[in-house]
Amino acid sequence: MSSSQTSLQEIEDIPDLGIMMPDGHRLSARVWRPVDASDNPVPAILEYLPYRKRDGTSVRDALTHPWLAKRGYACIRVDMRGNGDSEGLMVDEYTQQELDDALSVIDWLAEQSWCNGAVGMMGISWGGFNALQVAAMQPEPLKAIITLCSTADRYADDIHFKGGCLLNENLGWGATMWSYSSRPPDPDLRETWRTLWLDRLENQPFLPSTWLRHQTRDEYWQHGSVCEDFSAIKAATLAVGGWGDAYKNTVPWLVEQLHAPVKGIVGPWVHKYPHFAVPEPRIGFLQEALRWWDHWLKGEDNHVEEDPDYRAYLMDGVRPARWYSERPGRWICETDGATSHLPVTRLALTDAGLGHGAGLDCRVRSPQTCGIEGGEYCAIWLGPDMPGDQRADDALSACFDSVPLADHMDIVGAPKIRLSLSADKPQAQLAVRLNHVHPDGASTRITYGVLNLCHRDSHAEPSALTPGGTFDVELALDHIAYRVPKGHRLRVAISTAYWPLIWPAPEAATLQLTGGDIAIPTRPSGQDDEWSFEPPETEDPKPQTVLRKSQNSRQAVTDMNTGEIHLVIEDDFGKTRDDLHGLITGSTAYEKWSIHPDDPLSARGECRWTQELRRGEIDLRTEASCAMWSDATHFHLTATLNAFENAEMVFSETIEDKVPRNHM
Repeated sequence: MSSSQTSLQEIEDIPDLGIMMPDGHRLSARVWRPVDASDNPVPAILEYLPYRKRDGTSVRDALTHPWLAKRGYACIRVDMRGNGDSEGLMVDEYTQQELDDALSVIDWLAEQSWCNGAVGMMGISWGGFNALQVAAMQPEPLKAIITLCSTADRYADDIHFKGGCLLNENLGWGATMWSYSSRPPDPDLRETWRTLWLDRLENQPFLPSTWLRHQTRDEYWQHGSVCEDFSAIKAATLAVGGWGDAYKNTVPWLVEQLHAPVKGIVGPWVHKYPHFAVPEPRIGFLQEALRWWDHWLKGEDNHVEEDPDYRAYLMDGVRPARWYSERPGRWICETDGATSHLPVTRLALTDAGLGHGAGLDCRVRSPQTCGIEGGEYCAIWLGPDMPGDQRADDALSACFDSVPLADHMDIVGAPKIRLSLSADKPQAQLAVRLNHVHPDGASTRITYGVLNLCHRDSHAEPSALTPGGTFDVELALDHIAYRVPKGHRLRVAISTAYWPLIWPAPEAATLQLTGGDIAIPTRPSGQDDEWSFEPPETEDPKPQTVLRKSQNSRQAVTDMNTGEIHLVIEDDFGKTRDDLHGLITGSTAYEKWSIHPDDPLSARGECRWTQELRRGEIDLRTEASCAMWSDATHFHLTATLNAFENAEMVFSETIEDKVPRNHM
């Protein structure tokens, strides 16, 4: 009988278990495990993050880890060094130190009396990244992993660069980590909390400066990119993603490239665990995880290895909206592989449209504000972050429309566009969107891709364009599963800017398109689900008191005096008191992205974060801010971090930096 069918076990919750690293630093772990685990050892499941188990991820942890622990597992949530209640310093993401610490934690877990020696690793985003990276290091106790919303290629498919273009998320997420890692340990757990906090503040790296110094796919990005050697991963891998997330390509890629046992699931979700994600439908992710762990960590014959290789949610084409609470559609399955074997429909780009007529001679030079309807690069905060009606951006692009479809088209995979073109500048950018055009003209973005044309041949060795010279490029758009209804149209929209998703090239360029087509992977699918998941289950929510409600705002503002467009994003994440241990925490964030339609050198990004923490009479706050702008040859950055204890400033630092542009 599988553990999913047995009675639930009584568990204990250990909030601060110390794990010593070889260099003497103590990492803090929270552990949920059966009370009799010392007499009846169980497998361990590790989640390893910098996002603070005491407050940062405690809400989602409460929904997840106790549920699995009651079904016969020890779940361990570890704060990485330099974060939360752990000692030491963090200097960057996915460093060798971070991975070595994970190996030490895994070895330590396997040796505990309450662990049977088998370890799994599970995580979303950062935790999903390092689950793959640690698996590639092949620690002997690590038998299986579940990686969610992660990437196999840190250069091409993370928050830094895309298609060789600089993502503005490089600054945005860098600002987030500048703030996140500035927070102190809980004073209730560490007598030395103040010393640890000041040490963190004094050694806090401003990571956008680091990341900007690696504008090509060099050894810095190769480290931690498991695509360098997929065969290194031996652990059985369940990969999970969402069509509303930034990391749409990883799941099908892992399914088709890993040599280890692998299965993939992609739903309609944003950057969240699927048992509480949006938009609906959610799935019984914890039941899926339990089946995975029961087979690979306990050896139960539950036939999980016979599941289809790839299960994806085929979304019905709907009208554009800044947010969806639900996406209608159906689950489809591929037994062997993911999408590379599916047939393609190839449509030519011509002066008459998409797939009809002949000949192409088209110029495109987009205002720098094209892309304002693109939405958030990685939707995570649950504000109005999805792509809006694309008509505004389509009007600033070269558009190629199909005739109305004679039947619905199910697009499953990564469309690829081929173009012959020339540019009038030595640097230029290309943004391609595949849109669904409704009968009344509304335009929904299906998928997209961007390319720095200096990276047309290589992300490692970019080269300038020869103005006026014709060249060929091929660009894969992001993976998707999307049904375009009968009678609706497809549109390929091509622009030379995509702000504020990517930073603009130094000069506005004109592209001359002289040939091209798009290959669209299609899959005939019916009206019914080809797979059914159990309904979502969670453990009871964490008890907490809301002191300030959360709210989100996103506004595009035109300055009628200057002509600049400002995208202003304000996120108040609220303020809460943990009813179990009394810690009060809150945070707010602000971003402003500004540009003039005619001037790429007017681009500017600004970010501000405030973090609040109160423990009894101890009232702590950090304020982090940063900005980036550029001239024709350099990026310019400034960042300030201030920290307050009971309204008195105890730390202040300002950083200024200047980084040369390298074909960027």
